[in-house]
Amino acid sequence: MNPGPAQVNLPPSLEACRITALPPAAYYIADFITEEEEEAILHKVETAPKARWRQLTHRRLQTWPSDLVKDTLLDARPLPDWLENPVVSRILSIPLSDGEPNIFAGSPHLRPNHVLINEYPPNTGIMPHKDGGAYYPVVCTVSLGSSLCLNLHKNKEDGALDPELVWRILQEPRSLLITTADLYSEYLHGIEPVSVDVNLSERSIANWNLLRSPSLYKDGVNQRETRTSLTYRDVLKVSKLGNKLGPMFKRL
Repeated sequence: MNPGPAQVNLPPSLEACRITALPPAAYYIADFITEEEEEAILHKVETAPKARWRQLTHRRLQTWPSDLVKDTLLDARPLPDWLENPVVSRILSIPLSDGEPNIFAGSPHLRPNHVLINEYPPNTGIMPHKDGGAYYPVVCTVSLGSSLCLNLHKNKEDGALDPELVWRILQEPRSLLITTADLYSEYLHGIEPVSVDVNLSERSIANWNLLRSPSLYKDGVNQRETRTSLTYRDVLKVSKLGNKLGPMFKRL
């Protein structure tokens, strides 16, 4: 049934691709975009104006249509077409289950209105964190270029981070990962700054049975290359003032 990595392979509903090893609810679609679409999006990311990039210590990122100010999106313009299609249109086309609406049907704007683009070269990661209250509790992440592991943690009773891993999710190129509910609000997610993910197996990877190519990791190893992630969310508060004030609040 799987037509291969060059094709889109959307499920009839998100319930069909739920990661059953995790608390409700997380979903994983391995072949969400094609190789050609992946290349086209990466080209748009790489050729974006320099003003779009924010350089951090070990990685860089872009925000579309703009950064948040006090948890508010000041720029309410629609996302550019290359971030809307095919990603948003496909997300909205998949029902939660038979007869139920899509994952954003209960969000304020009924669709994602913000995209964070992160570039992760090998040996680059991000500390375990929560996304906070600025967003509707649905996170849709498209991975491009390379595979890596997303680590899930919990806090201890005293509020400190528990360094013990709870789960790992392997995100392949061209895949879509959706996390919602308690996985959004109660768990922290992070990426270890390594060049190789190790100890990969059906026992250690929560979405192993949903991977496109689990045979690639039969030796338990994933050699990382540069991975680019597109994180789609619905910002709860959008300021109409931002549109009137114009470029002073906008990235070029």
